Amino acid sequence: MSIRKHPLRSCLIGLLSISTMHASGVSASSAQENLTNIHHTLSTELIPAAHELVASDQIELEVDPLVASVTFTLAPTLHVESIAMRTHSVSGGRGDQDELVTFTSVYSSETTLQHIVVSLPKKHGRRVTLVMSYRGQINDPPREPRHLRFVTPSETAGYIGMEGVYLSGESQWYPDVIGSFSTYRVTAQIPQGWTVVASGRKEDETTSAGKTSSTWIVQNQSEAFTLVANKFVTTSREWKSPTGQRVELQTHFLPDNAALADEYLDATARYLDVYVRILGNYPFDKFAVVENFFASGLGLPSFTLLGSGSIKRHYVQPYALGHEIVHSWIGNSVFNRDNHGNWVEGMTTYLANYYWHEVVQDVSQAFEQRRMMLDGYNLYVRPETDYAVSRFLRKHDEKDNAIGYHKSAFVFHLLRREIGDEPFWRGLKTFISIYRNRPADWRSIEEVFSRESGQDLRWFFEQWVEQPGAPFVFLRDVRARRVKGEGGRQAWRLMVQIEQAGKLFRMAIPIRIVMKESTDIKSIMLSLSQTNVAEFLLLDQPLRVELDPELMTFRRLTRRQLPPMLNGYVTDPQKAVVLAFSDPASPLQQIVSRIADHEQTGPHKTTVVSLKDNSLPHDGSILVLAGADQRQSVQSVVQESCGDRIALGERGFQIDGQAYDGPKMAMLFSCHRADVPDSIITVLYGVTSGAVEKVSRFLFYYGWHSYVIFQDGTVTKREVWQGASDVKEVRIDATP
Repeated sequence: MSIRKHPLRSCLIGLLSISTMHASGVSASSAQENLTNIHHTLSTELIPAAHELVASDQIELEVDPLVASVTFTLAPTLHVESIAMRTHSVSGGRGDQDELVTFTSVYSSETTLQHIVVSLPKKHGRRVTLVMSYRGQINDPPREPRHLRFVTPSETAGYIGMEGVYLSGESQWYPDVIGSFSTYRVTAQIPQGWTVVASGRKEDETTSAGKTSSTWIVQNQSEAFTLVANKFVTTSREWKSPTGQRVELQTHFLPDNAALADEYLDATARYLDVYVRILGNYPFDKFAVVENFFASGLGLPSFTLLGSGSIKRHYVQPYALGHEIVHSWIGNSVFNRDNHGNWVEGMTTYLANYYWHEVVQDVSQAFEQRRMMLDGYNLYVRPETDYAVSRFLRKHDEKDNAIGYHKSAFVFHLLRREIGDEPFWRGLKTFISIYRNRPADWRSIEEVFSRESGQDLRWFFEQWVEQPGAPFVFLRDVRARRVKGEGGRQAWRLMVQIEQAGKLFRMAIPIRIVMKESTDIKSIMLSLSQTNVAEFLLLDQPLRVELDPELMTFRRLTRRQLPPMLNGYVTDPQKAVVLAFSDPASPLQQIVSRIADHEQTGPHKTTVVSLKDNSLPHDGSILVLAGADQRQSVQSVVQESCGDRIALGERGFQIDGQAYDGPKMAMLFSCHRADVPDSIITVLYGVTSGAVEKVSRFLFYYGWHSYVIFQDGTVTKREVWQGASDVKEVRIDATP
């Protein structure tokens, strides 16, 4: 299952500040300027039955001597019992001394955070050690998001309970400082029978008096520390890289999924074999695949946290497990600079979701990934709501996904095509090496790739990263005339005219030239002008020209140029559901209820009509929920838009000439709606009511294909009917 979720790594720390100064006139500034080298020695007991933790954190800081106070954030449900400043002994002294310091707690209604303002003595050294004791509940049970696509992650800020423990940086379960990067030594105590998995390397584990205690070390600076726990079955093996690096691979699964451990360990090893060659040594001592008690797909430092449903559905694909593994380098070793554009998801998506298919030479899947990136952008990002890639911070909806993941990923593809493979891959490895355990931003990427390629790439990043939009290009004219070639042989001079509409872009765009005896791919460099003309001398007569047939460029497409699919219906602001079934208890009714529930707070309402009582809406897209009892009426509706591609029979159906029979067969298919420009007709049809029961629950997950065939709810085939391509027949000019 694809979890197109939130930031696929541990989330950034919450609000924070370092406070103001003595009368010397030093102003308040960021944590990175006045406070550095934070180290947490954290000891905590987790009590799942009470949703509670009891903790003590020894925080070592390097502070500007003029800083008067330090502000930490902490979850509002946690109560600070005391804060002491530890004075380290010198030779002959009485040992370390703890002196209580004053602090205040300020609660923010806007951020639901607690700010702990700690006053420092007027005369303190650069090195300060604070010991904070606190306790309380972390009890935000995971909630299902209100979203039609049920593969999105459950929402929680953190949870300690009998179902499991999830404590991330967003949970604010330990005190921290905004914008800071820390090292950690964390000792966690949990009831016996539970297993803790956390960021970093496990140094020790002991069990006594019905409790298990484990200690975790993070030696390199990290944005946050994440800890999870449950009653896991653990499997491990050692992986050795081509450079000799040794990494422990682990799975921590709940008993029902424990038998899948080897499948996940094998897949992890395959991905690491490839990505260490591209990105350099793996950044951690372990990589663990950990089962979560709620829906998630998170890439965290040294492990990934996947929901039980994903584990069960063999979540080992490149866009799934592969994506999380790439985050080990990108996002969890090289950090995204706080309050700057999020480049992490785009680079990870390019390397995992897309480039893996190039590595294994799966040309069709590489094309499919480019198609889905373009389709997502064109369907979900309207020109009036578009924004620059550099403004993407975090995914909240499909528009953010299309810009921050898909367009951003395509930017790296365009960069690779612009500078060439060798400088691109060298630049990527250099970038990872330079910024390991450091934050980076888009300007950092520009600087490295400009240097490695020897090119001034300012125009490229300004155009593709810092400005919104995408080019809209189309073939205006294609003509040819006979000329004499070398040696007096007959040749053809082909003229191709390409137009840009709206905002102008500088880019190279490929064309396919189909000739009488052969086919060739050429590239045309578009300048910042509305009309661009290129000429080619050919030895074979050109017949037609097609614009960017392999989808190698990022551009605006008309809805007719996109394949027909369910997501075309979803993104049409004017749409209707057509009820073509009689049974009120049909699973199809669940879809109608789910759409209505989803639209309670939305600006658009879907019209619901009955195929028996009403004619079809004249405008917009339609979703036909079809039962076998209205098969003939549905067939006549489908015929108008899909032609002879679809045939519904008494015991099955045909699609593209292939027959599917049996009571458990169902299909979801879409066609461009006849005589209604830019709209779609989508039909969900089951041979019996039971055939669509499982499909109905996950219908909107299957939005990217023109048809999907199901047997008892399981996908057996999916295909794409390509949209209208931009192709022109070559006009032959008379020979002068």
